[in-house]
Amino acid sequence: MLAFRSEGHLEGWLARGNPEGERMSLDVQWDLTQRWFAGRHLPGWRRRTREEVQAVFSSVGLTSTFWQL
Repeated sequence: MLAFRSEGHLEGWLARGNPEGERMSLDVQWDLTQRWFAGRHLPGWRRRTREEVQAVFSSVGLTSTFWQL
């Protein structure tokens, strides 16, 4: 995941031939991060199943084909 300080910064990065992935706001990134790492410090934590990961993505509005597992 890359963060850019402005649209111009992103456009410059793309102009250098770098591929574009999916764009999201910092608010969505923060929400995803909180949900993604929730509970990892607790005993008994386990990796999420494919379906659980998909549910995390969907819960923060990441539903485009880019986010489909």
